[in-house]
Amino acid sequence: MTEGNGAEPAANTAAAGQVKMQVLGQFVRDLSFENAVAQRGLQGTDVQPDTQVAVSLDARKRSGDHQFEVITKFRVTSKNKATNETLFMVELDYGGIFHVEGVPEDQMHPFLLIECPRMLFPYVRRIISDVTRDGGFPPLNIDTVDFLALYRAELARRMEEQKTAQPVS
Repeated sequence: MTEGNGAEPAANTAAAGQVKMQVLGQFVRDLSFENAVAQRGLQGTDVQPDTQVAVSLDARKRSGDHQFEVITKFRVTSKNKATNETLFMVELDYGGIFHVEGVPEDQMHPFLLIECPRMLFPYVRRIISDVTRDGGFPPLNIDTVDFLALYRAELARRMEEQKTAQPVS
C-alpha cells in the first residue's frame, strides 16, 4: 500500500527504521545589516576586505509530535585589512520547523544540529548574498559550512570545559 506519491505510509516508514524528515516551515527570526562605510564614509580607495563568518546552532523540541525547531545563527563581519575598520556586519538568525521520525533518541541531537542546518543553509547563503548586495557591496556568497565538523568541535569544547571544571583529586 502506498500514498498518492508512491511512498509508504508514514507509520510503516518509521516502523521500518527509515528516517523521515520534512521541513514544515522556514523563517527569519532576526536580521540585522550594518553598513559602517555609509555611516562614517570611506576614507581612501584602498579597500582589502577580510570577511569572518561565525556560526552557532540551537535546536529544541516543539509541542507537536516529532516536531523540532532548529535555529542557525550567522554573524558575518567584513573589515578592511589595511585599516582594520569594519565595512559591514550581518547578523542572521534563520530557523526551520522540522518533522523528524525514525531517528534513534541517542542520535537525535547530532541529527538536528547537522542534517537540519544543511537543509537550511542554501537559504541562509541566499539571504546574506542579497542583503550585502542590497547594502551596496558585492554579493557575499559564504562558503559551505561543514556542520559535522562544527558539531564535533562543539562537543570537544564542551568535553574540555568539563575537564577543567572538575576538581582534581
